[in-house]
Amino acid sequence: MIRLDGKVAIVTGGAQGVGGGISRCLARSGAKVLIADIDIATAEDTAKQINDSGSEASVLKVDVTSFDDLKNMIGVAQSKWGKLDILVNNAYNSSDAQRGGLLEVSEEQWQKDINSLVTSVYAGSKYAIPVMAETGGGSIVNISSVHGLLVAKKALTYETGKSAVIALTKQIAVDPAGLKFFADQYPVKRTGTPEDIGNAAVFLSSDLASFITGHALPVDGGLTIQLQENFGVQQVHYVKDHPETEMPYKR
Repeated sequence: MIRLDGKVAIVTGGAQGVGGGISRCLARSGAKVLIADIDIATAEDTAKQINDSGSEASVLKVDVTSFDDLKNMIGVAQSKWGKLDILVNNAYNSSDAQRGGLLEVSEEQWQKDINSLVTSVYAGSKYAIPVMAETGGGSIVNISSVHGLLVAKKALTYETGKSAVIALTKQIAVDPAGLKFFADQYPVKRTGTPEDIGNAAVFLSSDLASFITGHALPVDGGLTIQLQENFGVQQVHYVKDHPETEMPYKR
């Protein structure tokens, strides 16, 4: 079991379904969990299960389409436990009205669904990162879907929203990277070690990875999520500004 002792986590939509499973797993691993959900009764039931098992969870009513609710959510976690280490952006407001193609989805429904599916991830992450930075950083996990990779008919806003979550996640990861020549070519701001690959191998060999198969897992510090054209131009400018830079490879 991976241990997260002493970590503080928020799970939006953490009362039931996928979110409920994430809340229980984080708590079982030792994290303190704030279950942020619009369904407060179910959230309280999930928190009770966690607390009765000897772990720690609290609940907060949150509408992820509300900027004020998301700001308050981050503040509540920090006030209660002194920090924030993990944010899981999982929630969105599901409804039958999300069904339909381009010609069927109204302008109002489009805005409502994209706010729920995408803007909530943008805002939650935006408000969380400065708090995480106060204690040296943290982890943001954005829940997309196979619908973000492949599309189904008559599901315009859901397919678009889940695809956008993947792109947004990559953009958030790339932006903090600096311009030092070698280590900071990686969004995580360090080069890899053999143990990084080893840790991935251990995870993929464990029961925790029993629902993963047939996929490539780039363990590359985020190197391959960057648009190489932009990245190359940044590096050229860095070398021009720092002519003393030693190249890591010879031509």
